[in-house]
Amino acid sequence: MEKSFLIPISRRDLFKLAGLTAAGVALSGAVDSHVEAVEAPKREFNFNGAEIPTLLRADVCVCGGGCAGVAAAVTAARNGLSVVLVEQGVVLGGLQTQGLVYPAMPTRIINSDTPYITDLNKRFAMHGIDVNWLEEPEYKHGGNAREYTPELLAFIYDELCNDYRVEILYNATLIGANTQAGKITAAIVHTVEGLSKIEANIFIDATGDAALSRFAGVPTAHGSEHTGRNQKMSFRFEMGGVEEMQVYKFFVKKLKDNWCEHKPPEFEFAKTTHTEKFYYEGIQRGEVTKDDVAYIQAFTIIGKPGTLSMNCPEMSPFLFSATNALERSKAIREARIMIRRLAHFFRKNIPGFKKSYISREASMLGVRESWRIRGKYYLTGDDYFNAQKFPDAVCCSAYPIDVHDESLDLSRALGKGEFYEIPYRALVTNEFANLLVVGRCISANFAAQASVRIQPTCMSMGEAAGIAAAYGYKNGIAVNQLDWAQIPANMRSYVSAG
Repeated sequence: MEKSFLIPISRRDLFKLAGLTAAGVALSGAVDSHVEAVEAPKREFNFNGAEIPTLLRADVCVCGGGCAGVAAAVTAARNGLSVVLVEQGVVLGGLQTQGLVYPAMPTRIINSDTPYITDLNKRFAMHGIDVNWLEEPEYKHGGNAREYTPELLAFIYDELCNDYRVEILYNATLIGANTQAGKITAAIVHTVEGLSKIEANIFIDATGDAALSRFAGVPTAHGSEHTGRNQKMSFRFEMGGVEEMQVYKFFVKKLKDNWCEHKPPEFEFAKTTHTEKFYYEGIQRGEVTKDDVAYIQAFTIIGKPGTLSMNCPEMSPFLFSATNALERSKAIREARIMIRRLAHFFRKNIPGFKKSYISREASMLGVRESWRIRGKYYLTGDDYFNAQKFPDAVCCSAYPIDVHDESLDLSRALGKGEFYEIPYRALVTNEFANLLVVGRCISANFAAQASVRIQPTCMSMGEAAGIAAAYGYKNGIAVNQLDWAQIPANMRSYVSAG
């Protein structure tokens, strides 16, 4: 007889965590065929008193295996610490690999590459792919887009973690945190074994949604300060069987679009002022909707000839919120319908797509912005516009404030050669001495976050967090009290230009 699956937590503690009312409903056996969305009460689960077994112990626990989390984990391990990297899926890279966000957007500033990024690019070259094929001379080392083939990137991330002995915990969902006396003592995860905890001296939140920080009780914000809306979400896909040269000729020669600066095998197309009529006619014929073609962009993929990465469709922030669980789920369902309409439209109307097919769908919703912590320093749009420099800067960027919401006009690029910096204090909190936060959920307002969220910047933030974790641990300094500028310059990944 097959054994029952038991979650390793007592019935008393389960009631304690979930609340007697909720547990009573769950155990009553009552079934209601009508599902009604209600506003969930804010309930904080206290895991501190629960009897949850310890699964792993390490110097550092990194929650979230996206581009920022991998950089943090690898860098901390490279600096001599034991590291556990918690990932909900079965592949590292987050939006890079699961969300199919390809390519990486450019920082648009000379010498913005930090050592981790340089190492990553070298590893790609060792596997036969030059990720800098678009690099323009004036932006050498950090200026232009990098193209990281998703499948190879996933392998290289595993390779990096293996080289530096990072313990990866795949298929582990973060569900809570233990805290005591201003420190996080454990991350609570759910795995195939049930509930368990990971104990560490230092924790790094790289979840994108600031999940660990929120579980611990760090103050957060989300959405625009003016409208309350998040940025648009995307649900990307790939199409195979594409005859790239025919597609190129259609846009450049027939539609007279100058967007395609490069010829196949490396090129892209997008919805532009030259091609708006083409998509509008598709709406009139009933082949696509206005929302389907609100944003269109596609890239070839290095190492995958005949395949295009589709940076669309986008879901309206008026209909779908990135901070609402049910709306996120509805967005995915709607996006799958939109993908089919777009694929049919491309096959019918664009030469080169006639024999194409949907070869891959993202396994992760493309969330640009959700929750953001309120840390020791709150980076703002004014910091961007003023090209602000900081003594404790961990990286720099000149990427525009890129808000995917046509009703909010915040876009403005810095002048040539101008850039701003991100301070270390935006990565730490007042509440917890041993917590670092990296990636798109750092301490920044809506406008600033729209610039800092790109992959190179997130990787550099992760790298800095790994260095800070190691330096703080070895020198007995709490990471939220550590002064980045006091770390010897030769140990820092970035030294402020200010």
